[in-house]
Amino acid sequence: MALDPGVLDEVLAGLGASPRTLPAKLFYDEEGCRLFAAITELPEYYLTRTEHALLAAEAGAIAAALPAHASVVEYGASSEDKALLLLDALAAAGAAARCYVPIDIAAPALTALTARLAARWPSLTVAPIAADFLAPIALPTAAPPPRVGFFPGSTIGNLEPAAARAFLARARATLGPAARFLIGVDLRKDPARLLAAYDDAAGVTAAFNRNLLVRLNREAGADFDPAQFAHEARWNAAEGRIELHLVSRRAQRVRLANITLTFSEGDSIHTENCYKHSVQGFVALASAAGWQARRVWTDADATFALHLLATGGADESNLASPGIG
Repeated sequence: MALDPGVLDEVLAGLGASPRTLPAKLFYDEEGCRLFAAITELPEYYLTRTEHALLAAEAGAIAAALPAHASVVEYGASSEDKALLLLDALAAAGAAARCYVPIDIAAPALTALTARLAARWPSLTVAPIAADFLAPIALPTAAPPPRVGFFPGSTIGNLEPAAARAFLARARATLGPAARFLIGVDLRKDPARLLAAYDDAAGVTAAFNRNLLVRLNREAGADFDPAQFAHEARWNAAEGRIELHLVSRRAQRVRLANITLTFSEGDSIHTENCYKHSVQGFVALASAAGWQARRVWTDADATFALHLLATGGADESNLASPGIG
């Protein structure tokens, strides 16, 4: 399989820039999805289990705050694990979703997800969309309003603040009138804990990061030697984010799409950002995109937050006590 020409253009532009970058969308080929699933099981990677536990604990309260018989639209849906907590809670409240629309760039993961849901919940209409959720999305007629957007995993943290605002504004238009949006957001904490989560002892995150180069070799005819690039996680305190880098271990040249890239020892390719927000900071970000904060739930240690946003109506949030749903 060859890399999409538009994505290849992004790759070439990023590798030709200073500092060098690669688009994070490249992470999620079949091997990348497998490696990320393994990351979520690592002892250092607290995000998935903390969010899952919070969703499980607050599912009833969340369902009660959502419109009945809504169409649920999940952004970045490579697995149905978290969506099932939401879908089950809606059904238990007598407000079962009429349709589930998983959106993800990884088409094989969507196909597998759809098959699993058909076996588990045959009465649910599932309408997958294989697409980059940062691009404009046309929802199927099978998913009419009211709609509930779902964006778990703190994937919103992978977006630069301006891109996050643009995404939230676009999602507001896509989800339409009387929409709600439930978003998982990792909160700021001790940088040592954050760095461990993105540079695990088993080296799984390093393999995930270097898989970008493996994919470029396979799909763009490049000749990277992934072993000659070290995985590095950095805490950027000024920007409030973890950064993932691939750092050249030596001076080297790489061929890609008929051009030659020259790397000195220590040169970095910046592959991903993971912004960490405060509760109030994320509310301000969502407000700037036209959303209103309705509720926020956090775990007891204020490690992770679930924000419920609405397109309109009175602000019912309990932001003075963010640990209380």
